[in-house]
Amino acid sequence: MDFKLFLTTFATLFLAELGDKTQLACIMMTAKTQKPWTVFIGSSLALVTVSFLGVMFASLICDKIPADLVKKIAAAGFMVIGGLMFFDKL
Repeated sequence: MDFKLFLTTFATLFLAELGDKTQLACIMMTAKTQKPWTVFIGSSLALVTVSFLGVMFASLICDKIPADLVKKIAAAGFMVIGGLMFFDKL
């Protein structure tokens, strides 16, 4: 295992997920149900599944499309979504 890659991935995702809508949804569900362990297990499994799908999709895509092009497509997608959100179209 590449420990440096592991720590970089962990730190990046940990910081990116702090205070996002997923964390807020977990807070709301825990407050509503008073079952923190059930919410923790459900949300953990959901995030692991989404991450797994993302990694598998990327491994398939990067075999066929260069990584630089994937980055540019992702960046363009984020800009389009950001523009739509800015102009209240999304």
